[in-house]
Amino acid sequence: MADLKSQNNVILAGQPPKTLEDFDPPRKPGRNMYAIACATLASLTSVLLGYDIGVMSGAIIYIQKDLKISDLQVEVLIGILNLYCLIDSCAAGKTSDWIGRRYTIVVAQVIFFVGAILMGLATNYAFLMVGRFVAGVGVGFGLMIAPVYTAEISPASTRGFLTSFPDFFINVGILLGYVSNYGFSKLPTHLGWRLMLGAGAVPSVILGIVVLGMPESPRWLVMQGRLGDAKKVLGKTSDSKEEADTRLADIKGAAGIPENCTDDIVLVLKQNRGEDVWKELFLHPTPAVRHALIAGVGINFFQQITGIDSVVLYSPRIFAKVGIESTNDKLLATMAVGFTKTIFILVATFLLDRIGRRPLLLSSVAGMIFSLTMLGTGMTIVEHSDTKLTWAVALCISMVLAFVALFSIGMGPITWVYSSEIFPLRLRAQGTSIGVAVNRVASGVISMTFLLLSRRITFGGAFFLYASIATVSWFFFYFMLPETQGRTLEDMEGLFGNFGWKFAEFKKKKQQQNHDLNKEVSNGNNRGQIQ
Repeated sequence: MADLKSQNNVILAGQPPKTLEDFDPPRKPGRNMYAIACATLASLTSVLLGYDIGVMSGAIIYIQKDLKISDLQVEVLIGILNLYCLIDSCAAGKTSDWIGRRYTIVVAQVIFFVGAILMGLATNYAFLMVGRFVAGVGVGFGLMIAPVYTAEISPASTRGFLTSFPDFFINVGILLGYVSNYGFSKLPTHLGWRLMLGAGAVPSVILGIVVLGMPESPRWLVMQGRLGDAKKVLGKTSDSKEEADTRLADIKGAAGIPENCTDDIVLVLKQNRGEDVWKELFLHPTPAVRHALIAGVGINFFQQITGIDSVVLYSPRIFAKVGIESTNDKLLATMAVGFTKTIFILVATFLLDRIGRRPLLLSSVAGMIFSLTMLGTGMTIVEHSDTKLTWAVALCISMVLAFVALFSIGMGPITWVYSSEIFPLRLRAQGTSIGVAVNRVASGVISMTFLLLSRRITFGGAFFLYASIATVSWFFFYFMLPETQGRTLEDMEGLFGNFGWKFAEFKKKKQQQNHDLNKEVSNGNNRGQIQ
């Protein structure tokens, strides 16, 4: 024993004395401000979609008065932009692989600028529909590319935080649209709605210029063989040099470039492009790709089919149904919806990388089911009552605000985060564009059928229907979507491929519990024998 003590003293004598700091846990790296700036600029393109959604909810009141259009034409005018987005979001995946993520964002701004000007100058319904088509092209491009660029530029530690930015800025755009409605509502009818729609051209010009100062996606640079440029970008957007080297090695591996290659420019074989990509996604997918595709399409489908656009686009109609008659009061109540959505999406951005995607998503959807059920109940009572019930009106308004809050804290941002990070590098642009296409189709269906649905099964019945769909979505998310928090993009493929992953996870946890229990029993028996 004395010899052991003397040996320890000799070893410790050659070391500096330890301080309290030596026993502290390692500090987490601070947020990378350069990556945040890049993600912010890219995500600002989502403001255009948000602005269009928000401004149309109020502008349509004045458009219907000025152009004397029917409710069916109103539904088509509001929802058709989503179908135009469908075509262009698919084209955006190919375009972004061809000219790069950054220039695709610039193209989106230019196209939307033209569309906003055309809508502002429209003299009749047909002219207005042409402007909607052009604006839809720009929105489709921007909506697909913003989450892809943000996911590819972000370090793993803050990818959830940064990739939620597109949805945050959609909500900012919605709020700006509501404010624009209120601000221009005092003007003559024929002028007010044209300024509401034409004002969207202003941010597109600013964004188109500012985006040119952003770096290109490091993953796109590697796909083009520009390793030197990719290394510089990764050095600025990673939390440490070691992480930058690891990310570069992972991307090189995914692109088929040898890890020991250190040239600044290399020749990359153009594999899995064009038709080969679509074949790998649909005709001959691996189990992992098939699972990721189902998860990506599913989350985008359920995000819209649960009725968020019905509430956001037709909130003036909903408020009118519960007894708010003044146009000014309806626009003010609609602004409250915009403020609520924006505040809660801001909260969500800080929670995504702390508590994970799954817990936030499942909690959000559970709250949406409750609020939709209560909203349906309140609307049913209002519709069948001969007198104005103040408590029922208050219930409906509070449940509208609760629904958009619960949507914005989970389902809204997580859809964009999740669908942009689960596909392999070679399939990411096209895989994400499929998700966006499904998202826009579902949004178009909801926005173009809500008025018809409310006439056929009442407003209350419509919200009960949305609540039942949200219930189905909860079970889909629980069994089909694995947690992706903290994983690198190149590591995602290993999470997918086992459709019974939840049951396997439960079985593994049960086996671990049995193992720990047996170990405790064994240790107890050993202690008894020693005594």
